[in-house]
Amino acid sequence: MVGFEKLKAELDAVGVSVFAASVDPVDKAGEVAAEVSFPVGYGVTRAVADQLGSWWEERRSIIQPSEFIMDAGGKIIASSYSDGPIARMEASDVIKVINFREAQMRK
Repeated sequence: MVGFEKLKAELDAVGVSVFAASVDPVDKAGEVAAEVSFPVGYGVTRAVADQLGSWWEERRSIIQPSEFIMDAGGKIIASSYSDGPIARMEASDVIKVINFREAQMRK
């Protein structure tokens, strides 16, 4: 999430709003939220993971990263599901996807 904060100006320039959510309780999620300028939700449950189609790790009762890029109308234009600490979207990748999509729409 810190990577998204570092590229906040660039994300703002392409019209991106960032939101995050965690299985953590409100106090722990608040610690993370204090380090970033975007909203951080808390208390994500197995039911939410199932609705998103995300991988839920039983051993630690956590949702693995599930990332979505949505257009202004709420349509998912890209997604990434992970089952571990790799293959997460980087802020720079989000900017590239947005720029690519915008360029395609201008053609």
